[in-house]
Amino acid sequence: MPETNARPGVDPATFIRLPGRPRRILLLGIFVLVAVLIAASGYLALRLTETDRRPTPLLLDRPDTVVADRKFERPIEIAADNVILRGVTVRTGGAAAISVRSGVVGTLIEDTDIHCTSRRTDGVAAGNYSALRVRVDGCAEAFRQVAGAPATILESYRDGEPYRNPAAGSPAPPAAGPAPSADGPYAPAVAPTPITYWPSAANTGVPVGTALRNSGSLSLRTAGQVVTGLNIVGCITVAAANVQILRSRITCTSPTYAIRTLAGTLNLLIQDVEINGTATNSASICCSDYTLQRGNVYNMIDGPRLTNNTRILDSYLHSLTRVAGSHNDILQSTGGTNILVRHNTLLSYNPATRDPFNSCVTIGSETSPTLTNMTVEDNYCNGGNYSIGISPRLLGANILFRNNKYGRDYRYGVVSGYNRAGVIWERATNVYFDNGLPVVI
Repeated sequence: MPETNARPGVDPATFIRLPGRPRRILLLGIFVLVAVLIAASGYLALRLTETDRRPTPLLLDRPDTVVADRKFERPIEIAADNVILRGVTVRTGGAAAISVRSGVVGTLIEDTDIHCTSRRTDGVAAGNYSALRVRVDGCAEAFRQVAGAPATILESYRDGEPYRNPAAGSPAPPAAGPAPSADGPYAPAVAPTPITYWPSAANTGVPVGTALRNSGSLSLRTAGQVVTGLNIVGCITVAAANVQILRSRITCTSPTYAIRTLAGTLNLLIQDVEINGTATNSASICCSDYTLQRGNVYNMIDGPRLTNNTRILDSYLHSLTRVAGSHNDILQSTGGTNILVRHNTLLSYNPATRDPFNSCVTIGSETSPTLTNMTVEDNYCNGGNYSIGISPRLLGANILFRNNKYGRDYRYGVVSGYNRAGVIWERATNVYFDNGLPVVI
């Protein structure tokens, strides 16, 4: 039987054997076609991958929106005023992890983590926002800003390092002089939002550019004495009238007080001063006849003690230190008269350890017969078992709380004992920071 190249089941008449050269050309054509298809599929896969890296942003276009305790694998675009992001985690690529549209105001980004999946991605862009305790990792620019729309960045980090805002600038410090009078009516200069309305490290403590001379501990006993421009590694006692401590840094390791007022002190002014309590001071300042203005006070068991004729103004008090058995308060009064606490940032809560400590302000009358004529107004307070603690042992009169804003990092609530005798708690003006509603009492 003649040999054929037919396959079983195939009619030999229909099977044509190609000569070697045409067959090689056909095989080459098939190879090229397959290569093109593979390349095309790879291109499509690449395009799909790129698309996955740039997912559709979450658009926030309703004013006063609050987004809290959420995680996102896509960008966030803010297109409405007064949007708040709190406790949010964003992991994404694209142009920016969080973008704020031009013309939008009042954006607050608080206690938020941003992780950029591309080194070409910015953390937050491009202006008119406030960032408080925001951590940015792996981004091209952590907090981008544009001319005419600066951002305010407080207590925030870039790649694990504290962030210094190059656009913040340093306003010229006011001239030294007496503290403003507490007499007469008082109202906030502007509506107290966003968070940047209250004092921070950017506008308290020693003004940027101040030259400091080294000094040890001081005992100031000359009336009218002025101390300025010192780097004081030690503590201060005062026993004279009208002494001024200005534009100086104090680093005190005493287990008592960084600044102590003794008999004879009257009208002490502590202004544009940084006080580092080195985790040992039982209180930053004690105890009467002083004004603290534009102070940056931190790293202490308790902040300033308030007794007779004391004023805390325009200051940033934060970063309490937990030690065994401590009962930490930013401000504490256990008796006295003529006390004013006005326009301060009082941060009892420690975001690193999630410790609320005891209070922003605690009051009673355990060490004096009474507590009278005390006003606490126009402050931002966050933290505490109760942010405001009012002792059941209080004997008081004319103790006023008004126009204060409160964060929500407390353990039990904003205030205890608001209805004790002698306390005036203005329900309509003591409100939550995030929504402006009166606090639950």
